[in-house]
Amino acid sequence: MKHFPDLISRLPAYAGRFEAVQLDAEGCKVLFASYPAGTEIESHTHDTENVGVITQGELILTTSAGEERYGPGDWYHVAANQPHAARFEQTTSEVEFWFCCD
Repeated sequence: MKHFPDLISRLPAYAGRFEAVQLDAEGCKVLFASYPAGTEIESHTHDTENVGVITQGELILTTSAGEERYGPGDWYHVAANQPHAARFEQTTSEVEFWFCCD
């Protein structure tokens, strides 16, 4: 988490499959996540609509449309219940917004 400012790094830990801290807002969770090089997240879905921006490194996102690469400053979108997988060939950090689908 050293890529993020100290104040952000002190937010509550996210209890999930990757290292992140989270900020809860009404209707949305904001995750500040970091992934070591070589991290792979298998194909999965979730009931939130997600948008994120890469702040360091590169996200390789795989969906039914194929594989896309996102670098620093690039925003991505994953629709609710859309199967997707991710991998990180280099150390990567991002800010991700998980919008609740109620």
